[in-house]
Amino acid sequence: MAHASELIESDINAYLKSHEHKSLLRFITCGSVDDGKSTLIGRLLYESKMIFEDQLSALEADSKKVGTRGGELDFALLVDGLAAEREQGITIDVAYRFFSTDKRKFIVADTPGHEQYTRNMVTGASTADLAVILIDARRGVLTQTRRHSYIVSLLGIRRIVLAINKMDLVEYGQPRFAEIERDYRAFAALIGLTDITAIPLSAVYGDNIIERGANMPWYVGPTLMGHLEAVPVEDQSQTLPFRMPVQWVNRPNLDFRGFAGRIASGRVQAGDRLKVVPSGRESRVARIVTADGDLPYAIAGQCVTITLTDEVDVSRGDVLVDMQALPQTADQFEATLIGLGETAIFPGRSYLMKLATKVVTATVNPLKYRVDVNTLERLAAERLELNDIGVVELELDQPIAFEEYAKSRELGGFILIDRITNNTVAAGMLHFALRRSQNVHWQFLDVNKASRAQLNRQRPCVVWLTGYSGAGKSTIANLIEKRLFSLGRRTYLLDGDNVRHGLNRDLGFTEQDRVENIRRVAEVARLMVDAGLIVLVSFISPFRAERRAARALLGEGEFFEVFVDTSLAAAEARDVKGLYKKARAGALKNFTGIDSPYEPPEAPEIHIDTARLSAVEGADLIIETLARQGVLRVD
Repeated sequence: MAHASELIESDINAYLKSHEHKSLLRFITCGSVDDGKSTLIGRLLYESKMIFEDQLSALEADSKKVGTRGGELDFALLVDGLAAEREQGITIDVAYRFFSTDKRKFIVADTPGHEQYTRNMVTGASTADLAVILIDARRGVLTQTRRHSYIVSLLGIRRIVLAINKMDLVEYGQPRFAEIERDYRAFAALIGLTDITAIPLSAVYGDNIIERGANMPWYVGPTLMGHLEAVPVEDQSQTLPFRMPVQWVNRPNLDFRGFAGRIASGRVQAGDRLKVVPSGRESRVARIVTADGDLPYAIAGQCVTITLTDEVDVSRGDVLVDMQALPQTADQFEATLIGLGETAIFPGRSYLMKLATKVVTATVNPLKYRVDVNTLERLAAERLELNDIGVVELELDQPIAFEEYAKSRELGGFILIDRITNNTVAAGMLHFALRRSQNVHWQFLDVNKASRAQLNRQRPCVVWLTGYSGAGKSTIANLIEKRLFSLGRRTYLLDGDNVRHGLNRDLGFTEQDRVENIRRVAEVARLMVDAGLIVLVSFISPFRAERRAARALLGEGEFFEVFVDTSLAAAEARDVKGLYKKARAGALKNFTGIDSPYEPPEAPEIHIDTARLSAVEGADLIIETLARQGVLRVD
């Protein structure tokens, strides 16, 4: 290795000791594609002498084989490790690198510039203290420059290095540097970025990376490394109130019960009085346990196990907090979302929301607006696609402890996860709790679902029939209701066509309208179950996510999914309403099975194969299942 310090050879212990007391700066490089981010980091690693001899030899060989510098050292190859990155000459994944100087330690995340991989850039920026935003001096400020800058501002990074790269390709001209700096500062001011240090660079030749060089005598500011070594690193987490999301309940034996997690902020010591949120239970710290023994106190960033003096109920996802400075709790918020998934985010659709160690169900409702990253204009939107940035309201299925993202990344930042695929679809930042979440509470009622069910002498539930148009859902549902009515059961049938005449008459057949259609019907069905009724729902309901969300609104054993299974060909052959004919002719858009997908149930309670069962036999099968499950009981 080209040694960074003589102590490595002479006194390795002294070298390691010196590292312990160095500050750490986490930063990212971002900007548009091919602005030279990987080359810049490679040059930093090379100039800071953090490359082993065998790495240098490999770099020389790779530069001749796949480099873009005509056989000269191609520093980008030090960072672009994926084969696809080397072949295309772009960064795809986030590459993390560690290096150090005599003054400071660094962790740098080289993030992709291509719009397709903006989600990877969000990952890299989520833990950074500073952003190095690169701009190609030939091209100036581009859309992706603005997008990355806006994301940086959303993620709370306030220190910016504007690295205007490839100055060698514009003859090291000061006027071009000044023009780009002026354009960027004008945009940055609109998004609240004011701490900006502009540095003209040539990452390929090393100008203003470590040393100034002779090519830009007109520039009198710091070099990039000089600025990175000197910029203040403000870690305020230790001065904030104590917060520790519980990651795991540690129960190795009958005599020990502790709560493990990483301290997000503040300081804790034995004897401190803590509160568990959102439950509100209180206790004192008995011990602070680590693998190396008990600690008298612990601070932000440490991973510990805390035991309490009282036997209180604490679970994963709860937060241990300082009694004197409690976080907020709520179940409705305004938040910013950044689209990270291949599938769009729809208002009305439910997702899993992971904040710190807590996982809850969150519904996007409504989608307030999407932001144009070029003009910062707020645009109406029916969905958020990949890389879109928008502001939404979120409704959760239970209250959570939180803080505004501007105050706490740990308790204010979250991700949304698709409930079916488990793919991450968005990263989000909480702004504030909605006032209605604090003012609207459940009213206690003496007459409840149980008493209504007892009066009706039945167990209320939802029978949800799903399948293609023409599969026979409405026919079967009508037969079931006639049978139940004759048995004296109290029912109601929600039919797709009938509901669109009133409650959902304002909705069309786009994907987002279909999501909202089912969301409303599911809420109505829940109210009817609360009224003690057996509710029959006959809707195509093509998407698993919405059917799963409907199930989640109800209690255990209150939802019966019925798959009325008919092949598309058979359903189209019936075509009683002539809808398939219109869809095939292009007169009816977004028709399920033609130009809009249908996602069949994966594990329905009842499966009716209409190829071998008639409508009457299908209705009989459903009635028998309800009777067997105790729905039709007479006490």
